[in-house]
Amino acid sequence: MTTDVRVLRQADWDKWYDNLIRAFGGVAESSEERELWNALTEYDRSLGVWDGTECVGTAGAFSFRVTVPGGASVPAAGVTMVSVAATHRRRGVLTAMMRRQLDDVRAAGEPLAVLTASEPAIYGRFGYGVGTLRLSAEIDTGHVRMSVPAGTDDVRLRYAAPGEVLDACEAVYARRVPERPGMLARQPGWDRLQVLDPEGDRDGASPLQCVVAERDGAVVGYARFRVKPSWSPAGHDGVVRLDDLEGTDPAARAALWRFLCDIDLTTALHTRGRPLDEEWQHLVSDIRRCQVRVRDGLHVRLVEVGAALEARTYQAPVDVVLAVEDAFCPWNEGRWRLTGDTKGASCVRTEDPADLALSVRELGSAYLGGVSLASLAAAGRVRELRQGALAEASLAFGSPVAPWLPHGF
Repeated sequence: MTTDVRVLRQADWDKWYDNLIRAFGGVAESSEERELWNALTEYDRSLGVWDGTECVGTAGAFSFRVTVPGGASVPAAGVTMVSVAATHRRRGVLTAMMRRQLDDVRAAGEPLAVLTASEPAIYGRFGYGVGTLRLSAEIDTGHVRMSVPAGTDDVRLRYAAPGEVLDACEAVYARRVPERPGMLARQPGWDRLQVLDPEGDRDGASPLQCVVAERDGAVVGYARFRVKPSWSPAGHDGVVRLDDLEGTDPAARAALWRFLCDIDLTTALHTRGRPLDEEWQHLVSDIRRCQVRVRDGLHVRLVEVGAALEARTYQAPVDVVLAVEDAFCPWNEGRWRLTGDTKGASCVRTEDPADLALSVRELGSAYLGGVSLASLAAAGRVRELRQGALAEASLAFGSPVAPWLPHGF
């Protein structure tokens, strides 16, 4: 059966998107959601695989900029909307799309590709490594108390309609983006995703609510959340479901966390997808009652090894030769000398003997500073060829704050 990979035409979007929805279970989205994803689709970066007149594969990319260690905002292809029809599995459809897509990303001059995975086992063979982790928790607010830092009581909180304060909240978010690797600079139109509130996604909870934190009349933080009321024979046991929280300083963030834990008629705060090192974990009185869980977040792929490694800085001086394996993007194969520190870096091809051997997948995992090369070596995925090189590189690649993807795509 012959299939054809081609760039998506606007006239084919509905059929293309319907194939995607079916691959993810077939539950229809609201018209509001569908319209937004249509508006965000970059047609020239979207691929469809066609069997005659039927769409049997989809893949797209968004033009993102992602923060890397050192604070630079680096162009990255945000791989998205990947699906293969169940009727066409194991026929090379996904491989054909990944091949075409990475070639296109390289031609566009983007050193990185990133994605979130519905099935993490799929993407390692295409060179993607897990680069960030995300934390979820179910905080028992009936028993847990927060000890907040000085200045928290100087922060004023007020309710506001989410759409009415969107610009102010986006300004807070923009201030936070350079501070943590993995964060995405919000592109035009993406602010709408933050306040999208289809009734079908509420699962019995309230419409989206928003509280802003202010100091001296300026917005310094916000929390967007829903409340799901519930009653048992013993009384109220409602749940607060946090969607998003940002603040420009620790006191602003602490004021918001304390507020969320103290909402009347609730006994739990559920949050997901938060930074691994977020400070609320050190404010709570009993971490055991928070049911903390961790899962994968952003998967990272170095499309151009040299350009990607030069785009970030290193928290300690490093001079190491990396022997890189990359069967899917063979232009990355070979030895690269990386030299760098907190001020900048150089990464060029070399014939010098290698100090470390690893695949591009391990480089993707370590790239944002959240996965150590030493831990990958302990798993047998990085080989030390010069004594001392592993410790040097592992320290240099690290980040003082955990990398984090703030929202999906």
